[in-house]
Amino acid sequence: MSHPTTTLGQDTTPDQGIALDARGIRFEGGPRLVLCASLFYFRLPREQWRARLAQVRASGYTCVDVYLPWNFHETAPGRWSFEGRRDVAAFLDLAQEEGLYVIARPGPYICSEWDGGALPAWLGLDPQLRVRQHEPRFLDRVTAWFDQALPLLAERQYPANGPVIMVQLENELDFFDCEDRTGYLTALRDQAVRHGITVPLIACSGQGDLEGATGDVPGVVPACNFYPDDDSPHIEPEVRRYAELLAERDLPLLITETNRRHRTLRRLLASGASLIAPYLQSSGWNFGYTPSAGNWGRPGNLMSHGYDFGGYVSSTGTERPEYAEAQLLARVIDTLGPRLALATPTVPHTPFTTDFPTSSSPSALRLDGGGLLLAVPHLGTGTGTGMGTGTGTGAGAGTAVVNGVPVAVAAVSCPLMLVDVPLGPWGHEGTLTLASADLVAAGEGVLVFSSEVPVTVVVGDTRVEIPAPEAGAPGRATAEGLTLVALTPADAVRLRATDRDGTVHLEAPAPVRPAPAPVEVRRARRRVDTTAPERAAGRHELPPTLESLGVYRGRGTYRTTTDLMGVDELLLVGAADIVDLSVAGRARPTIAGFGATRRIDVREATGSVDIEAVVEIWGHANFDDARLPALRLGALRGLGTLWTVRETTDVSALWSVHGHWAGRPAPLRELGGWSSTRVGVPVTYTREIRSDTAAALHLKGVVEPVRVTVADAEQHTHHETYTVHAEDPWLPLPAGTHRISVTLPHHPSGGGLRAELLALDPVTDWTCSAQDDDLLTAFATEAAPGQEVLLPLTLAPGEEAWLDVDLPSSHDGLLLRPDGTQIRVTGWAGGECVGRVWVGDRPDFSGGDANVLWIPPGWSGLTLLVRGAAGPKAAELRVLRLESAD
Repeated sequence: MSHPTTTLGQDTTPDQGIALDARGIRFEGGPRLVLCASLFYFRLPREQWRARLAQVRASGYTCVDVYLPWNFHETAPGRWSFEGRRDVAAFLDLAQEEGLYVIARPGPYICSEWDGGALPAWLGLDPQLRVRQHEPRFLDRVTAWFDQALPLLAERQYPANGPVIMVQLENELDFFDCEDRTGYLTALRDQAVRHGITVPLIACSGQGDLEGATGDVPGVVPACNFYPDDDSPHIEPEVRRYAELLAERDLPLLITETNRRHRTLRRLLASGASLIAPYLQSSGWNFGYTPSAGNWGRPGNLMSHGYDFGGYVSSTGTERPEYAEAQLLARVIDTLGPRLALATPTVPHTPFTTDFPTSSSPSALRLDGGGLLLAVPHLGTGTGTGMGTGTGTGAGAGTAVVNGVPVAVAAVSCPLMLVDVPLGPWGHEGTLTLASADLVAAGEGVLVFSSEVPVTVVVGDTRVEIPAPEAGAPGRATAEGLTLVALTPADAVRLRATDRDGTVHLEAPAPVRPAPAPVEVRRARRRVDTTAPERAAGRHELPPTLESLGVYRGRGTYRTTTDLMGVDELLLVGAADIVDLSVAGRARPTIAGFGATRRIDVREATGSVDIEAVVEIWGHANFDDARLPALRLGALRGLGTLWTVRETTDVSALWSVHGHWAGRPAPLRELGGWSSTRVGVPVTYTREIRSDTAAALHLKGVVEPVRVTVADAEQHTHHETYTVHAEDPWLPLPAGTHRISVTLPHHPSGGGLRAELLALDPVTDWTCSAQDDDLLTAFATEAAPGQEVLLPLTLAPGEEAWLDVDLPSSHDGLLLRPDGTQIRVTGWAGGECVGRVWVGDRPDFSGGDANVLWIPPGWSGLTLLVRGAAGPKAAELRVLRLESAD
């Protein structure tokens, strides 16, 4: 079946079921405005899939978006798995059974704070393969992945066989330096068409570059991701601009990712969005070795076991207050139905003033069939100035004046007010001239609103005030033959039916179960065999990457003996992710520099000494961050290269200056020492540097990125240009004479740069062993003899203890919180690695609670690997605290 070959600026009408145009999304049953929650099968136990999908449906959202992580299904080159927790087809079928649509996102790159952004780690072993490029080697591997994934989606497309209404190609490509976007996206589109994908193909922009995300490829619909400051007054004009740009191409505004707060989502709706998909509403877990490393923003920041950004459902499945906000918004959308789904955005011409901070340019929607929906965000938390109306009641409430009518607006809210809306579709003659609160239900003779403050309603020319409702006590009024009811938001989400006289029928509130008190576990069985088996990985001149040893997730050990006579320090280059290094039997503080060059003082070690390094892969980079070597997308893991430092020379002086008014012959100054009035204008400093051995140039004092060019001083032909960052201000140099040019903006207030040259010799002859995640999991989950121990447990740096722990049963699982110092804890249960926790001095973490492991219900046989790390305090596991996840 052919796929439409529309251009970016044309209507896209697939052969089956789904049509997109400037007025929105049309399904077989008619137009719909879609609320979509991210829900990821790979971050949940399979036993909880149905319950979590049902929970999304009960929130009023009608769709889930789901990534398909390539490296979750291709666990090693050519080894595919779509069983158990990897059975994505079963997940999609459950979504359909629960009445949900699906937006499928198979990548190949997904980001999602997932290991490598879902790109398999072994791709980096081919130096000619370039990820996310229109390049044959990469596309060949993508073809192998799409040949597995796309048929599963094609078989489950809406409306014939399943819930899939859209398929996303790639993810936020406008963040990435793709050399041929059009060629790359065309290749992905053609593969989707070849596999029979007939629903719309979309590509999302991460920073508003529609062409950068789609390559302007025919048949690929641009979507937008927005992550604004929730309190910004400028959200609406930005979003409306994209709605207008897409409308010019007869396309709707599809927001495939955004913030989770429903006050913001209401503002997006009023600005013209037809699809609103906040990321991440339904949270989950990064099991095992799947979290990424180096999330954008803070270099070297690690993703926690919990994957939670404060969405309406927590990682354990607990519904947060925002869940009720979802239900309220869904009721408004359902009540207005096609009139809202076919609405078009506008800047309201209705006179509109407030005594509270609000949008700098509010949005409204022209409803199909007449009237406006006006979004009125209250962006403050303080009490309004009053404006003399007296209608604002409640803490922080303010007053808006709409069409000359003062109305109350609760703080930190965004009511969707209706203006001049015909009442005919609800069986009543006349016009709803103004309603100051959310309309959550409408029937013959009755309108029901949700509000925390008094509600102002004007029917025709009749104006009434409905008192602020209280829990279980609705506010009521009548106007022009209509019964008007106001419910608290808490009651509104429980609304089941309303009689014509205004009597409301509410669902019974869900029972609240008290959380059991935390339990402290101080007994465990320490295994007699304290060393997990390792696979011999040969001898190597220089330390190889772990991936080249077949370790894509897991860890490896590097061992050698070297002569440190006369050596004061070592230089470690390119080590990632987590390195426990021991020199001459002395453990060094754990290194988590993600490839940043590290100096290691070894003055106390003399003669021939043993060196051992245990290197853990905590996760491959999910973004492309040039500031640290291991944070580049596709970067490999391992020890890197260890060097002995033979000599250190200060080379800060005798740099010739080029730029500004520096004349000929070029002046000689210290690096960064030229002075002029042209602040911010680039100046280039050049000098020759010679080393008889391999060397490293250290630029001390780098703040802003510095451009450095290295040329062969004798040949004057070959040169390479580098960017040196503050996070890793080092530059490797081979033996020889080099002409170095450093270009930096003139900054007379800066501290200046210093430069030193380190002459190096490599440490060689390494013996390697490997422990991938399969090997570690097999050892952790097998029965093994042990001896009972009482906590606290003290470990030497680098010492490991395998502990088997008995757990009480729990309805919704248990949160395990290890308490101690300088330890890393990895947990296994139910035959699978649950996750990892780092207690004590550690790098930055993001996501959910970085201090807990979640043991899903029914996952028995908890085993912990506890490893001591060197640091300012002793490594100690004091106690294991268990908290109910109920």
